[in-house]
Amino acid sequence: MATQKKKAARGAAKTGAKSRTKAGTGASADKGRYWLMYPPRMIKTPILWELGQKFKLVTNVRQASITDEIGILCLEFDGPRAEIDAAVAWLEKTGINVEPVEINVIES
Repeated sequence: MATQKKKAARGAAKTGAKSRTKAGTGASADKGRYWLMYPPRMIKTPILWELGQKFKLVTNVRQASITDEIGILCLEFDGPRAEIDAAVAWLEKTGINVEPVEINVIES
């Protein structure tokens, strides 16, 4: 188990990703924050519910602003990097613009 943790830490150091090991599982997990911009036609779509059904991720809403014209959401993902990447790809496929949060201006 210690070897797996060391490999995960080395891999994260090489890629610059934040990586940690979930207690007792040996599976590495990452965190990522993204801005989601919804077009007007998607404002009433239950995207967060669908994300929870399709992907094994913990989602955390960090900031949101929804009007009749646009929805802007800052969402934090916590889970395996492959799941985060798949969720981002799925969101983009549905028509939502997804951008990584560059500067951590909403840290609590």
